[in-house]
Amino acid sequence: MSGYQRAVKPLSRCLQSTQPQLYARTFSSSATSRNEAATKAFEEELARKHQWNPEIVSSRRGEKALMKHGILPIGSRRRRAAIQSSPNIPFEQLPYQCFQEARAVLQADREQKLTEIATERARIDRLAAQDASTVPGGELQKKNRLESMRKHLERLKLLADINDPMIKKRFEDAEGDMNKPIYRHLAQKKWESYQKLIIEQRISQLSIVPDTLAHFSPTAEVKLAFGRRNVQPGEFVDSRVSEIPPRLRVQVFDKGERLVSVVVVDTDVPVPENDWFTSRCHYVACNVPIAPTQTSLPLSKVDKASQLVLPWLPAFAQKGTPYHRYSVFVLEQKPGQVFDVEALKEGVQRDGFNIRGFVDKHGVKPIGLGLFRSTWDEGTRGVMERHDIPGADVEFKRIRVAALKPKQKARGWEARHASDKYKSLRR
Repeated sequence: MSGYQRAVKPLSRCLQSTQPQLYARTFSSSATSRNEAATKAFEEELARKHQWNPEIVSSRRGEKALMKHGILPIGSRRRRAAIQSSPNIPFEQLPYQCFQEARAVLQADREQKLTEIATERARIDRLAAQDASTVPGGELQKKNRLESMRKHLERLKLLADINDPMIKKRFEDAEGDMNKPIYRHLAQKKWESYQKLIIEQRISQLSIVPDTLAHFSPTAEVKLAFGRRNVQPGEFVDSRVSEIPPRLRVQVFDKGERLVSVVVVDTDVPVPENDWFTSRCHYVACNVPIAPTQTSLPLSKVDKASQLVLPWLPAFAQKGTPYHRYSVFVLEQKPGQVFDVEALKEGVQRDGFNIRGFVDKHGVKPIGLGLFRSTWDEGTRGVMERHDIPGADVEFKRIRVAALKPKQKARGWEARHASDKYKSLRR
């Protein structure tokens, strides 16, 4: 018997003695019964784990378990933890002596502010009804006094509610009415404490000012989203995601409805002939109403006859070019100003668009900015071909410019050690 036969013989015996095992597998033909069983099991688990109640859940695990089954927790996590650790007593009736004494002091202060508000309103009404000829300083002085008194009245309204714990509780639970000045004030302070600083930092880092406008400081919060994806200021967005028009959420902090225009500008369009960059307009809409309680602004749903000036052009960056900065400007129109869409269509061009000239010509005021960036990716070619955008097969490359100064002959130490013998000494 040869050597390889002796080596294979034990293995063949093992294979011959091994019998194949058959496993029985059952299949369920009813998906509904399986879903009902899963739902019933989850309800039993909720009954067993009372801390997963959406009104009192305070752990991340419980929140994820609820959201997995389509149940959203109610209010903030701090509020739910407080309710879980205290008896079921209304917030304003908590039986703590110090708390109730503090509420009494705050209530007395609020009554005083309400009295001052009534007095100030009566003064404003008397001055408004008074003839301007009887006011020292005439019509101009009367107008200035009324404006100053109205500002003081708004300040008194804020002071009357700023210390109310129920007001702060409703604001933290996102239940505040933005028609009331106190909730607009709290929302503005919250935005200015973080989000405004971020957008101002991006404006400075990406040189949005002075490349687009000479001066700009946002006064309204603008949130940008493509579909279900929220975009942070200055974030890179895939060209296939930005192929559809974005959705804006514009939150203003002063009362009243106003009309705004929305302009999307790309400030990094290359011009190879001049070795320079220009700008391109990707979208223009006007006469769009917004208010403190009317914040949603989907660019794909504006009225084509009375609002849409230029339709959405997908964001793209040709191969070899640096990243492109896309600025979404929200421009507030003057009170009562309604633009003629047909006239704007004749005056606005995509290529070479100048946002400064648009602002100066039409007298609009920039109040908010959304910002994202785009670069060449694997989907850019398809996006450009689907929308008949030329230049998908063009690649930009840097031109290496030869030095005009002639190369000098080596001298001194370099000349003495120019041979390959001293190659190891060279850097």
